[in-house]
Amino acid sequence: MGNRGDTHADWPPGPPVLVDSHCHLDMGDFDSDREAVLERARAAGVLQMMLVGVADGAGGHLRALELAERCGFPACAGVHPHDARLAEPRLYDELAGLAREGRIVAVGEVGLDFHYDNSPRPVQQEVFRRQIRFAREVGLPLVIHTREADVETTAMLQAEGAAEVGGVIHCFTGGWDLARRALDLGFHISFSGVVAFPKAEGIREVARQTPRERILVETDAPYLAPPPHRGRRNEPAFVVEVAREVATLRSVSTRELAELVVENFRRLYRL
Repeated sequence: MGNRGDTHADWPPGPPVLVDSHCHLDMGDFDSDREAVLERARAAGVLQMMLVGVADGAGGHLRALELAERCGFPACAGVHPHDARLAEPRLYDELAGLAREGRIVAVGEVGLDFHYDNSPRPVQQEVFRRQIRFAREVGLPLVIHTREADVETTAMLQAEGAAEVGGVIHCFTGGWDLARRALDLGFHISFSGVVAFPKAEGIREVARQTPRERILVETDAPYLAPPPHRGRRNEPAFVVEVAREVATLRSVSTRELAELVVENFRRLYRL
């Protein structure tokens, strides 16, 4: 059983056993030391990660894909709700081409964000709806971003038949009601460093209750570094701390939790 504040004593020697299921390693935050970040991930036992391409009209998704292919990582791409106002027909055409070529394993991150409202809500909803339909057309799972829009997000997923392809609620920050709705649709729940924040007891309870076959962990790097790194730039190596926290909550070893996450990750994305 893992203990809060422990060292790597329960972390296995030898081959890596953990993945970072969601990170933005292509962002400029990593331009000065990206290779060193990758080396630290390898040293921590994290050799695979999902690179998330943001189709922002400025080629963000293509930068992520190029990095993923250079490093041998899987990638996904989609129009983030912040950028919904920038969605153009050519972006959808590009995403369709990437799916046909097998260059992406999921559609995302997509969804609704009613906290920042960087794009008008009706525009977010239309772009989200279109991408759910697109995911169904190409048979790929969805990577979902939802903030202060949990009811609207799950209602749209249900109405548009997202259960057909499934996916994940990434960087989960909701309560059990959101988790239950997502699980009923066949979705996974991915926990980030937020699960270890002091005021996150509701999220920790979801981490305790989520079925073992639906759990993922992530960093969402460069955002949301977990303790003891909070306040710093996040990076994939820190996903070990997220795994340790979730393992403690579920009264299992970090190794057991890590192996479970790898299995779930590979099954979800058909790797």
